[in-house]
Amino acid sequence: MAGHVTLRYWASARAEAGVAEDEVPVTGPTSLARLRSEAHRLHPGGRFDAVIDSCAVMVDDRPATSRDAGAVMVEPGAIVEFLPPFAGG
Repeated sequence: MAGHVTLRYWASARAEAGVAEDEVPVTGPTSLARLRSEAHRLHPGGRFDAVIDSCAVMVDDRPATSRDAGAVMVEPGAIVEFLPPFAGG
């Protein structure tokens, strides 16, 4: 099933991307690793790469950071959120 996946950026990830989110067209389920690569491609240069690589990741409100990004399959219509580390408590 074709559609898109929404990549949503928070805090410093949003600041580095210059946008709150991107929509990535997909032709079916795709890996989180591919979506992360697409985020890098969409926002080259600056500190974005370093910030996005340090982010915790949620897929449809479920933590996905501790799993192998190549094995996490994301369905069309899903929301992938990139949450940078937060200071404070």
